[in-house]
Amino acid sequence: MSDQAKLQTSSNRWGFLLRALALLPLVAAVACSTVHGQVPEFAAKPQVPVARGEQTAVFAGGCFWGVDAVFKHVKGVSSVLSGYAGGNAGTAQYETVGSGSTGHAESVKVTFDPAQVSYAQLLRIFFSVAHDPTELNRQGPDSGTQYRSAIFYVNDEQKQVAQDYIAQLDQAKVFSSRIVTEVTPLKGFYPAEQYHQNFLARNPTYPYIVFNDLPKLRALQKQFPAQYKQ
Repeated sequence: MSDQAKLQTSSNRWGFLLRALALLPLVAAVACSTVHGQVPEFAAKPQVPVARGEQTAVFAGGCFWGVDAVFKHVKGVSSVLSGYAGGNAGTAQYETVGSGSTGHAESVKVTFDPAQVSYAQLLRIFFSVAHDPTELNRQGPDSGTQYRSAIFYVNDEQKQVAQDYIAQLDQAKVFSSRIVTEVTPLKGFYPAEQYHQNFLARNPTYPYIVFNDLPKLRALQKQFPAQYKQ
């Protein structure tokens, strides 16, 4: 199956494309409304020294195309890989994950230098511009558990920071609804098919990207200019 044929098998996104062509103004307005304002910084002071060397973090926030692109434009991030987390290796294929029954979520694996950008700063960007953490098992036009909001922590420090930060934002009522982001241990990360990697940069005029993901990059540049990289 060709890459284009694989893309056309994505019923959620392909169906959205057809609807978008008929409802351009409405879809654009809805997409823009999913970009939130900048959330407050993590209030707690770090209890451990900054780790040396590169670290990894795994986030899920709907379609991995846009989340991947956001983190690729953050200073201190050396690489971002789109993939699947939450299920097992045997079901880590796009068509299978799309059934919503595998336990997987479309995710991104972020490799970063904590001396340049902290895990808490990555979380702030995740909650501010990468997705809407109050949407349960959906994100924008995509629905299903594979599009859920989740933080897959790789150690106890990440777990504590994520839980404390969510509690802080909920207590401050930063969002009009409660944050539904799961905080769960990373049991495995499985890279997605090659045609999904770096999708936004390779397909900047694809309608789904234009309506749903380019607004996230503009929000990142506007809200976090000191941390934005071209």
